[in-house]
Amino acid sequence: MDLIYSLLSMLNEMSPYILLGFLIAGVMHSFIPQDTFSRHLSGTGWKSVVKAAAIGIPLPLCSCGVLPTAVAMRRNGASRASSTSFLIATPQTGVDSIAATWSLLGPAFAVIRPIAALVTALGGGIAVGRSEKVESNSPHEEFGSVESAVTNNRKSFVRKCIDALKYGYIDLVGSIGGWLMAGLIIAALITVYVPENFFSVLGSRPIFSMIAVLVIAVPMYVCATGSIPIALSLMMKGLSPGTALVLLMAGPAANFASFTLISREMGRKSAVIYLSSIIVGSIAFGLVIDYLLPPEWFNAGITNSLCKHDHGISLFSTICSAILVILLIFTFTKRYVHKQIKTGNMTKEYWIKGMNCPHCQAAVAKSIEEVNGVERVDVSLVSGKATVEGEHDAEDVIKAVRSAGFDVVE
Repeated sequence: MDLIYSLLSMLNEMSPYILLGFLIAGVMHSFIPQDTFSRHLSGTGWKSVVKAAAIGIPLPLCSCGVLPTAVAMRRNGASRASSTSFLIATPQTGVDSIAATWSLLGPAFAVIRPIAALVTALGGGIAVGRSEKVESNSPHEEFGSVESAVTNNRKSFVRKCIDALKYGYIDLVGSIGGWLMAGLIIAALITVYVPENFFSVLGSRPIFSMIAVLVIAVPMYVCATGSIPIALSLMMKGLSPGTALVLLMAGPAANFASFTLISREMGRKSAVIYLSSIIVGSIAFGLVIDYLLPPEWFNAGITNSLCKHDHGISLFSTICSAILVILLIFTFTKRYVHKQIKTGNMTKEYWIKGMNCPHCQAAVAKSIEEVNGVERVDVSLVSGKATVEGEHDAEDVIKAVRSAGFDVVE
């Protein structure tokens, strides 16, 4: 019972803010033309690095969902510097995770988290810009970009509102919902079964605890929102607030898939700078929190959570949690129930490598649909299989998949 109550308590604290964040994210997606981002990231100077970080911070994209976006920007003429800045800033935070951070960890974490994302993104982007020779990036046309922009501008206000709700409460919930629930379950397990002050020894030596967290967080995949309850539960067991920030920064921003793709698309040097910026930046901000800022700023989240735990669960939060759970169940069902395509003479199957979320799935499907001769596409996120119907050239499909930032197992 303690495990269930702990899980429900954290879910209730986060759900109103998460639903609000999803709504804001949907409005941004529907009302801001999608080519705006690529257009402002196509420069080669420091201004493009600043723009990339500023644009990336509010976007609710996870570390795997941001990869195809950044690859498309890079191939449309964005510099290595701005692409790296975007890759560092975007997964660390978003409008949804900022709201959830405020609800669970307090205003200090909610303010410092995007600032840390901005600073590390600027540092990494500028470092990549200085390390690389100036290149003449000839922009390549992105298939369908003009058409999609025109189509979006022609949509009515009501249609855009419907699209905003669909993106925020269906697509986005499906993208991070699984990782959010995983984070909540892990946090509840830590809260109930790990003894009080279990990490107190590490907590007295923040630099060692930060290194230990980095060793776990860098290869691990966790979304910006899903990392919040884990960070809170670790603080309640004795880890320092600075160490919690290291988890909040490094967990969402870095993983093996990101490093591999960046190495392939922008070179090993850019990938090393990208990873080093996240590691150095997270430790630096963690030390600032632990040694230079008032501890009471960051203990507010623990105090607030304990107070809510003692005063029970509010009706409004329960309703929000119920809505979120219903959305999670709906998107989970939609994600794993696929329409089957009958295999015929004009149907081929491809095994896609690197898909981790519905953003990846949608990017692969969209790229394959634009191949000449393709009539119908079904991409399974579960099996990694793309079933393509129509008289098409297999090499064109493979090129389309790779242009989206993924690979085909041959």
